[in-house]
Amino acid sequence: MSETPSISEHALRIWQAGVKAVDSETLVRSAIRITDNELTICGHSIPLQGQEKLLVVGAGKAGSGMAAGVEVALKGSILETRLNGWVNVPADCVRPLEQIHLHAARPASLNEPTAEGVFGSKQILQKISSLSREDICLVLISGGGSALLPAPLPPVTLEDKQSVTRLLMSSGASIQELNCVRKQISEIKGGRLAEAATCGTLIALVISDVVGDPLEFIASGPTVADSSTPDEAAEILKRFIRDPQQVPASIWEVLKTSQEQFSKQKSSDQTTVINKIIGSNATALEAAKQTALELGYEIYSMGSENEGIASEIGVELAEVCLEFRAGRGPISRPACVLSGGEPIVDLSSTPNPGKGGRNQEVVLAAMQRLWDEDTSGFCILSGGTDGEDGPTDAAGGKLDASVLQRAHTVQLDPDIFLKDHNSYPCLALCGGLLKTGATQTNVMDLRVALVE
Repeated sequence: MSETPSISEHALRIWQAGVKAVDSETLVRSAIRITDNELTICGHSIPLQGQEKLLVVGAGKAGSGMAAGVEVALKGSILETRLNGWVNVPADCVRPLEQIHLHAARPASLNEPTAEGVFGSKQILQKISSLSREDICLVLISGGGSALLPAPLPPVTLEDKQSVTRLLMSSGASIQELNCVRKQISEIKGGRLAEAATCGTLIALVISDVVGDPLEFIASGPTVADSSTPDEAAEILKRFIRDPQQVPASIWEVLKTSQEQFSKQKSSDQTTVINKIIGSNATALEAAKQTALELGYEIYSMGSENEGIASEIGVELAEVCLEFRAGRGPISRPACVLSGGEPIVDLSSTPNPGKGGRNQEVVLAAMQRLWDEDTSGFCILSGGTDGEDGPTDAAGGKLDASVLQRAHTVQLDPDIFLKDHNSYPCLALCGGLLKTGATQTNVMDLRVALVE
């Protein structure tokens, strides 16, 4: 007789169902239809004359699966032999495809622009600006695309861009604030990739990793006209970086001149640009909900647009679980609490931040709140849908009665680890890490809390 799944196994199954629903290959394959005389992408039909080429470019943590989805969708079609492409992805997402080249634009677990990323971005710009009017360009965009598409605007160097990115991330800037600055110092972001295109039709397929799914913020909007300004970027730098001299002079120079001296090839005004979101955190949350219902849980959803401070979200989840345990929740037990979005960790609060990520910090904060509570019948799981949580090999963390018991046994002090933002070693010592490897998708974070 098989054993009854534990509450932790249920939580993982619910979380995995959410991730599976935003599988990048499946989402792209489902978006493309082709006949002998017509290519249809997300309902937009393009007549085929028999001579056009299809260029696929893009960047993101889901880029590998998205590119594979294109190849599968076009297998055996008249476009298959006229298909080629280049997509920048993390090193651990590289795999051999038949016609689309996957370029390792950064190492795994290092969400920063690199020299390899700059090289790949230049290849993409060269290819997209060499198309004919009858050609078609398909752009694949997903979370992590900002760091994977670095093309610094001269005189800004890669080192300058890396420096300001680290400063903003360590100071608690949101992804929207970070991307505002990135767009103003880039040759690709803020719609400039689409401006470089010389084809007749450009369609971008987007998997969103930003709260609310604003197209101009996802991967810094390479195919969407930029609504932000150099002044806004400068204000963000001044707000988060106390010493202006820490910001490279080249960046202040670019922002001050509003890029008026920068000239580049403009695409034809007749180029049709279409942006379509094909997957988001809400998609994952709905799939997680359906699986939880199948497992017999009542659902309390906190929605897919949760931001804020990671530790505060962890405490909130713990408090909600205690409320349900006491019978004061809006639904009865067994209860499943679902939450999506992307909180932040403000590393500036300690001079020597440790190792971890926002999802691990959510779980560590929940552990601290529940330290003296009876957690039998509890499980709190928080994971990045991309399988990466900060600069670590974990997707996030989990907390149940056995994890808390081990933490007590080895006499951990969650207060100390939380103060130093050092969640990874703490969770590693008590078996609380969630490790999945790269998932080939990215729609922010998904949190599952169960109370039996």
